[in-house]
Amino acid sequence: MKFSASIAGSLKADLKAEMRQIEKAVAEGVKDAGDGLKGSLRRQVITAGLGPRLARTWRSRAYPNKGHDAASLVWSKAPDIVRSFDRGAVIRGKSGFWLAIPTAAAPKRGKPVPAEAGGGKRITPATFPEHRFGPLRFVYRRGAPSLLVVDGVRISAKTGRVGRRAKGGAFTKTGRMKSGITTVVMFVMVPQVRMPKRLDVRRAAETWTGRVPGLIGRHTRKD
Repeated sequence: MKFSASIAGSLKADLKAEMRQIEKAVAEGVKDAGDGLKGSLRRQVITAGLGPRLARTWRSRAYPNKGHDAASLVWSKAPDIVRSFDRGAVIRGKSGFWLAIPTAAAPKRGKPVPAEAGGGKRITPATFPEHRFGPLRFVYRRGAPSLLVVDGVRISAKTGRVGRRAKGGAFTKTGRMKSGITTVVMFVMVPQVRMPKRLDVRRAAETWTGRVPGLIGRHTRKD
């Protein structure tokens, strides 16, 4: 009887030790899956050309818990932006207004923000630096996107960049536009734009979910 009890006690201890190892393997495997999914989603963002700043918004957190109920949570700190590129959302202007899409000729920054030393706002018609380029003029085009343009600005012959508005007027006495002075399109006006689907969050999640058993097994063999 004592011998049987000793065997039973030893077996019970061995089973408990084995269960602890399995629990540890489950927690570590699930954590690896969460980290892997986060890495895949970050690479997706970079590959799609959306920049490292958006890529770094992907975060992960592991919850070992007790037993075999370990979990990993993967989320983005910019869910609306990610959702737009994941679904291919349609963006419309607020209250029926058109969207103003800046052209390559438009300045990168708008009017300086007093609270930001040397900074500036994102370029929009409202923040457009008219003190430098002159007022925006609306050009309606039937059957095509309308435009916001500036008149009488200089174009650098060396760099091709748009310079300040010409002093003394844009036209000569004969009515011809002066050399190096032209009208430049700053914004294209559209009622809506469709963002292309450039991310596939579901596919990445399904891929790493399928890898969980193998990751758990790898940690089990390691022990």
